[in-house]
Amino acid sequence: MEQEKTQASEAKVEEAAKESTVPKIDDSVVVSPDLDFINAITKGGGESLKKCYQCATCSVVCSLTPNDKPFPRKEMMYAQWGLKDKLITNPDIWLCHQCSDCTAYCPRGAKPGEVLNAVRKMSIENYSVPSFLGKAVGSPSYLVLLFAVPVVILLIIFASLGHLNLESIRNEAGQIAYSSLLPSYYIDGVYVPIFFFAVVSLAVGISRYWKDMVRTLGITPKGGISNAITATISEILSHKRFEKCNVTKERKLSHFLVFYSFIGLAITTAWAVTYLYGPAAMKLLGAKPFSWMLGESPYPLTDPVKIVGNASALGLLLGITLVVRYRLKNKEKAGSGGYYDWLFINLIIAIVVTGILSEIMRLADIAILAYVIYFAHLVVVFFLFIYAPFSKMAHMVYRATAMVFAKYAERES
Repeated sequence: MEQEKTQASEAKVEEAAKESTVPKIDDSVVVSPDLDFINAITKGGGESLKKCYQCATCSVVCSLTPNDKPFPRKEMMYAQWGLKDKLITNPDIWLCHQCSDCTAYCPRGAKPGEVLNAVRKMSIENYSVPSFLGKAVGSPSYLVLLFAVPVVILLIIFASLGHLNLESIRNEAGQIAYSSLLPSYYIDGVYVPIFFFAVVSLAVGISRYWKDMVRTLGITPKGGISNAITATISEILSHKRFEKCNVTKERKLSHFLVFYSFIGLAITTAWAVTYLYGPAAMKLLGAKPFSWMLGESPYPLTDPVKIVGNASALGLLLGITLVVRYRLKNKEKAGSGGYYDWLFINLIIAIVVTGILSEIMRLADIAILAYVIYFAHLVVVFFLFIYAPFSKMAHMVYRATAMVFAKYAERES
């Protein structure tokens, strides 16, 4: 195993040396640097970019990079030269999982992991549809405005229903019921369209990114696309790439918990929709509804949908707590991240905390707090959905696309 690692490192050194070869005297190379792009990288968390002196240590120590044209050395060079087109269309910026081994071993403290993280943010902005939302989500100056959109929309709905007097809102049994505050068809009328908006927007961005990878890199896909997709899904589900990291190897657990907790919450949502609309659907089909289709919430804590939902919420809380802990623990070696990273982390914290507290306040029968916290929960969930294609939530999709492309083009096995 050690011999294989040594051979791989030697191959990376040789490849890095080839990349740094000076052109012949009669070669004509025109470089048109984009200074605005360089400034945007430094402002987006890559302020250490100028420290890099192209020693290639980063490419040698990286366990994820292939031997052929390894990253992140060439990406650091592109960034220093302001070669925007070579970076934002590059699959390697997404094959990087920000293990931060390169940052820890960089003799100049250049933090390539943070630089590539800033480039990934800019790549998402470049492919965002509409483009202004990509820029807005990545800028702290727009944060209040972005939150104002769901707040205003939801307040208008509550006012139109006459549900601003929170103390008086109860169901027929006299219980606090969120379905009484905001009936399900209003939630569906708002959240289903924004979900489809996010899906379509992300699909258009991913399509543009794929076409640019093929066009700019001049790579003709060679393998089978189905095999590439299957292998990528397997890697994502197992999170096995995180095992190759050294400095931040422990991140696998936190990402694993967050990823599968989101899946659990998605299952819970689909399950609750079945409870809600199942009886009416069965009647339309002329059949008797199943006894387990409970209709409107609230549901008992012993019901399977509540068990799965609460377990997923606790898993998400633990996972995002570990994400914060590992970031703070490794900030000297790996960097602490910028606004873009912490916006997503804080959003997840807000979603899980308001979700748990709204259930606790409902069970405690404290109407004002229950409904106010639930309103906050609706706002942050709205924020997550509608801005997902422009936030770090989109990372998983862009990274998966780059992984499929790399396998499809035989960039990696």
